[in-house]
Amino acid sequence: MKRFIIITVFLLLLALVCVGIVGFNILRDNGIKQFFATMKPPAATVSTVIARPSNWTPGIEAIGTVNAVRGVDLTVETTGIVKDILFHANQKVAADVVLLQLDDAVEKADLAAQKAQAASDQAALTRALELQRRGVGTDATLDAARAAATASAAQVNKLQAVLDQKQLAAPFNGTVGIPRIDIGQYLAPGNSVVTLQDLDTMRVDFTVPEQQLPLLKIGQTVRIGGSVADMPFAGSIRGIDPKIDPASRLVSIRGEVANPEGRLTPGQFVQIRVELPEENNVISVPQTAVTSSLYGDFVFVVVPAKPAEGGAAAPAKPDDQKTGAEKPAGDAAKPQADASKPASDTAKSADNAAKPADNAQKPAEAGQQPALVLSQVFVKLGRRNNGMVEIPEGLKAGDQVVTAGQNRLFNGMSVAVDNTIDPTKSANKQVQQ
Repeated sequence: MKRFIIITVFLLLLALVCVGIVGFNILRDNGIKQFFATMKPPAATVSTVIARPSNWTPGIEAIGTVNAVRGVDLTVETTGIVKDILFHANQKVAADVVLLQLDDAVEKADLAAQKAQAASDQAALTRALELQRRGVGTDATLDAARAAATASAAQVNKLQAVLDQKQLAAPFNGTVGIPRIDIGQYLAPGNSVVTLQDLDTMRVDFTVPEQQLPLLKIGQTVRIGGSVADMPFAGSIRGIDPKIDPASRLVSIRGEVANPEGRLTPGQFVQIRVELPEENNVISVPQTAVTSSLYGDFVFVVVPAKPAEGGAAAPAKPDDQKTGAEKPAGDAAKPQADASKPASDTAKSADNAAKPADNAQKPAEAGQQPALVLSQVFVKLGRRNNGMVEIPEGLKAGDQVVTAGQNRLFNGMSVAVDNTIDPTKSANKQVQQ
């Protein structure tokens, strides 16, 4: 009998333990499910910008090449041996300054001999004129002497021109490049010696589609730079080709820009923007705010959460419901039950009854911000300029648009706005500020 009782008790205890373990597991699983079902992800921190109507400067963007307004590769006109190089690389030279001297010993000797002959012929002409004045000379002798003197003078000028060709002079003010010859080298006509470029004023040649030709005119502002975001040089349009290339349907445009610091170099590849008349009341946002997908382009707009979405009106706990529903009635009955107490105690009870209402008003008085969520808005994109994109449809003035972190966001997500960090600036600049 004792054994039976012991076995029975043991089995009961074992059953209770099993039931307890199973019940604990069921309660644990239900608790985990309930936790994850009611758990809300933490609010993501984003930076935003307010969409406001602003002035918009449309433009035509293109790619072009920079050249000097005056630039030439200098060559020699005659043959000869390089005797002296009178310049060095990147030297600024004035017009008519001699840059190169070829060996001119033979030409100098020929010129000296011809000058002597010209002097002799001029003396003969002087004698013939004197004899003619005295009446003892003939007209034939005078004409021969005059022809010989004229021919000798012309020959002197010719030899002087040949001698001048042994020198290479700068045709205008500019900067010379690297010498392409050496002393002692034999040069033939057409051999390139050095490039000469006037870097004070540059011209830029580019092409635009024929559809944009009606928007262009002489004198419009042209901005030039290494990238669309950095265009420090400003000039103007100086020429528009009246003919459209039938093969490419492009029209050639030429602009001029001042280059006082010499930062632009002939042959340089540049980005070009022709500025068009300014427009008003255009809504634009940073290009980083726009996300492209298969369904279209969209932005995230920060809006106040609705009570059901933001958790501002979360369901009350059972204990809270009792406290909120029953406690006022109990507190209201206390003054009647304690009517014999002093008036001060009655006032304290009234104050205690009013505390829930005061506590309910404290969050609003403390300046707490309402919960914020994201709303996905599909937009229509327009023109782009300096990192901004025009939004003709989809946004209205005053919308708070997210500018960074869109890859981890989704529609209806809770967010917190932090605009202390500007995503358009580098981290080093923001630390210095």
